[in-house]
Amino acid sequence: MGGSSATGGAGPRQPSRIATRDCLVGAARIVVKIGSSSLTDDQGKLDQSRVAGIAATAAQLAADGSEVVIVSSGAIAAALGPLGLPERPASVPLQQAAASVGQALLATAWSSAFGDHGRRTGQVLLTESDVIRPQTYRNVRSALESLLDLAAIPVVNENDTTATHEIRFGDNDRLAALVAQLLGADALFLLTDVDALYTAPPGQPGAERIGVVEDPARLTGVSIGSVGSKVGTGGMVTKLSAAQLASTTGTAALLTSAGRFAAAAAGEDVGTFFPGQEGRRRSRLVWLRFATRGAGTLTLDEGAAAAVTSRRRSLLAVGITAVAGTFPDGVPVDIAGPDGAVIARGLTSFSSDELRAMAGRGTHELREVLGERFRRPAVHRDQLVVL
Repeated sequence: MGGSSATGGAGPRQPSRIATRDCLVGAARIVVKIGSSSLTDDQGKLDQSRVAGIAATAAQLAADGSEVVIVSSGAIAAALGPLGLPERPASVPLQQAAASVGQALLATAWSSAFGDHGRRTGQVLLTESDVIRPQTYRNVRSALESLLDLAAIPVVNENDTTATHEIRFGDNDRLAALVAQLLGADALFLLTDVDALYTAPPGQPGAERIGVVEDPARLTGVSIGSVGSKVGTGGMVTKLSAAQLASTTGTAALLTSAGRFAAAAAGEDVGTFFPGQEGRRRSRLVWLRFATRGAGTLTLDEGAAAAVTSRRRSLLAVGITAVAGTFPDGVPVDIAGPDGAVIARGLTSFSSDELRAMAGRGTHELREVLGERFRRPAVHRDQLVVL
């Protein structure tokens, strides 16, 4: 183990693009995401037997030669019982306090469960910002690669103790897809309390399991719930979005219940399978497209919008009509057309204050009024992706 994570001089690892579910067997690199509801009992307490069951299957995959990464929800849920909380608290400070208690319980549970199979684990706590900035993105990837090289199993979770925006709006389904994209994983298993995606809510008459989704964009008309459990934040919408993100960047995804993890990993016809799509290699532009949210928005006039989208030109300050948000240079920003629709995303060369001073000015005026360095593009075409 560990050899498949080396990238040498070939750049980041690329997924093998698994096209059929039977080819999931023997996948070299696997990310497994487990939701809070799959790890806790009816009272909201961490269910050690469920953790043990998932760890047993993951440990067997590792023993068979796969590199395995766990993305585990459940930190806040694990603390509900010990803290006497009836459900996930609404208050952010209480969520942070619960996460602090629950994270220790969760990490101990995974360490013990994998230890029963002779496997070491390493805890990795992330926030969305860790996979937004290029430098921290590379640092996260290096840390995870090193853990895999040491034959350890990384257990990844959001750092809910310090995060605020992520606690309110984030979900570990998206985090798992970003980790899979970052590592070039061959397969992503999204384990939840629902066994598959259906044409209607599973309890309704006539609801049929959707076995394979070749193109997530063709799910029009399928009724998909969006409400998560009382101990989690996600729902079927977030899982579908994560599966789409993963499959689009070449990682096959399979959505099923935690109880069917072993069957899914064995290639059996369970859950809903999303084949890894061809044609898009992992790259920093792919990361920019899928892994980021804009820290602000630059609105363009029609000419600049056409230059960015149709002619793939750099964005010049003269074409910017408005700057929304407050941000430093070097961060991702959304780029919108005259109608406000986001058309691109890029890493800005200037801060929001600088861009406001630059907006609408031509190159020569920028040099004369603000200085030589302001002649640079606001967003260089090599740091920009059209959405």
